[in-house]
Amino acid sequence: MIENKNRTQDEAKSIQVAEESREMDWKSKSFMASMFMGDLDLSLAYPFPLQPKDDEKAGDEVIEKVKAWADKNLDGDAIDKAQEIPAHVWKGLAELGLFGIKIPKEYGGLGMSQTNYMRIIGTVAGYCGSTAATLSAHQSIGVPQPLKLFGTEEQKKKYLPRIAAGELTAFALTEPGAGSDPANMSTTAVKQEDGSWVLTGEKLWCTNGTLADLYVVMARTVSAEGKKGITAFVVEAKWEGVEVVHRCRFLGIRAIENGLIRFNGVKIPAENVILGEGKGLKLALTTLNDGRLGIPAVAAFTSKDILKFSASWAKTRSQWGKEIGRHEAGAQKLADIGALSYAMETFALYGAAMSDRHDVDIRMEAAAAKMWNSERSWELTDTALQLRAGRGFETEASLNARGEVGFPMERALRDTRINRIVEGTTDIMHLFLAREALDGHLRNAGGLFRKGSLWDKLNVVGKCALIYPAWYLKTLVGGAFRAFSDFDYDLRDHLSWIDGKTRRLARTLFHQMLLKGPKLEMRQGILGRLVDIGAELAVMSLVASRHQRERDSGDLSNKKVVEYFITQRKIYVDSLFDAVTNNADKEAVEAANSIMLGAEELPNLTHDPVSSKEREFCSDFSSGRILNRK
Repeated sequence: MIENKNRTQDEAKSIQVAEESREMDWKSKSFMASMFMGDLDLSLAYPFPLQPKDDEKAGDEVIEKVKAWADKNLDGDAIDKAQEIPAHVWKGLAELGLFGIKIPKEYGGLGMSQTNYMRIIGTVAGYCGSTAATLSAHQSIGVPQPLKLFGTEEQKKKYLPRIAAGELTAFALTEPGAGSDPANMSTTAVKQEDGSWVLTGEKLWCTNGTLADLYVVMARTVSAEGKKGITAFVVEAKWEGVEVVHRCRFLGIRAIENGLIRFNGVKIPAENVILGEGKGLKLALTTLNDGRLGIPAVAAFTSKDILKFSASWAKTRSQWGKEIGRHEAGAQKLADIGALSYAMETFALYGAAMSDRHDVDIRMEAAAAKMWNSERSWELTDTALQLRAGRGFETEASLNARGEVGFPMERALRDTRINRIVEGTTDIMHLFLAREALDGHLRNAGGLFRKGSLWDKLNVVGKCALIYPAWYLKTLVGGAFRAFSDFDYDLRDHLSWIDGKTRRLARTLFHQMLLKGPKLEMRQGILGRLVDIGAELAVMSLVASRHQRERDSGDLSNKKVVEYFITQRKIYVDSLFDAVTNNADKEAVEAANSIMLGAEELPNLTHDPVSSKEREFCSDFSSGRILNRK
């Protein structure tokens, strides 16, 4: 009983910390947030946003240089095998300016837009997933983005030119005992009388951490007034007390420099606080909006390479008298690859366009794109490997060595798997999106589920009585007046269906909130399905919008692919709605509890001593960071 009570208290504490760090200042209406309230507002999606010509041209020029260099210098297979990015690659990346893609030109960067940043990272990913992940972590969640968004002018002048010139950065949030749950963070920074801070703690899975010159470190702090919070600091790797303890090794993107970093009483100047005391988690969440968009971009761009090869393979490889792409089983696989590739690109481009506007709230779109594209890219790559069969399982080097056309399908599968985990696992994205989806209802009716006086609750009931009857009626009959006249007849039919399901989603979410009350936040199976429905409907809407714009320009090349995608996802959405009430969630929990009942608890492995050889290896890297890369 005591254990259950403590667990409940821990859950409440974790939720409170996350809730207090949410961004409350919505910049504008959100496309996805509106959908969860039953409003398919296509004014936010149609006409589908296109990259401005001058910005596209600027990106094309950089991408052309990147491709010319990568063709000669970026061997993804060799890097994967060596599990290390060679010195000449570090040098080339710096010379191309790829350490400062989004850093403004006045600080030595390329000054590229979010769209061009995603295109460039996607281009690099086509050659080497490890190199793309390194660049992405460096400037999506590393030091450049937080300083660009929240840094003082002094901080920008001090650090951004160094970063643009080639200094590597890392983001240090996760700990051995705290992943996506900031309430369990144990790293602390204690303020000194002179305003400086002393940092103590460990950070795990710190991407780029073993070679980083600079870190953004999140630590628990206490203000002079006694208020506890999480604060973000810029920490230089050369400072006394920064220790690289261990380099982690992984299934995929095997050359990334990810590790366990220890901070042993590191003294940090007062001016190295970013945004302000106690605002670190807010900084992290805001930074992740743009940072998460890098993953859907990489997923989309690499999927196009896989689609191109798969189409050639399906057209060339024959079995039982005809090409495998003409057998129904092969055709379904190729159709899935093509449809998902088009949809992933659509979602990634939309997120980039909204980010570049700088006046649109993209919290939900960024999280949903990260979640949806990472899941679909795993499915797509697995399907492509199955279509390729034994040759998909064979390495590129082995295929080439025996005279066949090589393609790194198995490496692509290994590299793709991490996307479902980093920058918020799919499970965490479900919870994040569910909380944002419920935001409108909690603003109106949240008082009913919180402690308060009877009078307070009666006031909430009165408020809801004025709002919800009209709102609920609109979710029932609102679609009768939607014509979607800007779309061709077949797309109009699809959008009418999406509109109806959008309103059903809003009603279903509302029903579940009424039926389960505060307990809904712990019903992750139900919330996950509702979030998945919203993401599916959003992607379908965006695909229809993008394809209509293509049709308007006379391009019908994607018509069959779009028709298949929307038809197939309709079936999936219906199955998700059914599973909201017809599921085995209760049985799964009971089964898991029975399985854990007889299981032994694992020892604490996170602090096992590191071998002297490994420590020496890490020390060598730590002492020669810049020289080893340049």
